[in-house]
Amino acid sequence: MSNRDTYNTAFTETFMIETKDLPGLKYQDISAWDSVGHMALMAALEEAFGIEMDIDDIIEFSGYEAGQAILTKYNIAIEPAV
Repeated sequence: MSNRDTYNTAFTETFMIETKDLPGLKYQDISAWDSVGHMALMAALEEAFGIEMDIDDIIEFSGYEAGQAILTKYNIAIEPAV
């Protein structure tokens, strides 16, 4: 599984949405991405990638694209969408 697939799966399984809904998705755009959903997403990403994010990064993780940039701090590159 590619990093993009792993990243997308964390979102789709946490929020029960489809992959097509991910581009442009931001915190609180959907009811599932509230504060509790945010922490569930962070836990899913940390587990999937074997990392522990800093609290500042968790707070700044404000959207689908923003999260990809944050993960580069942890040497995780999300491949471009095909």
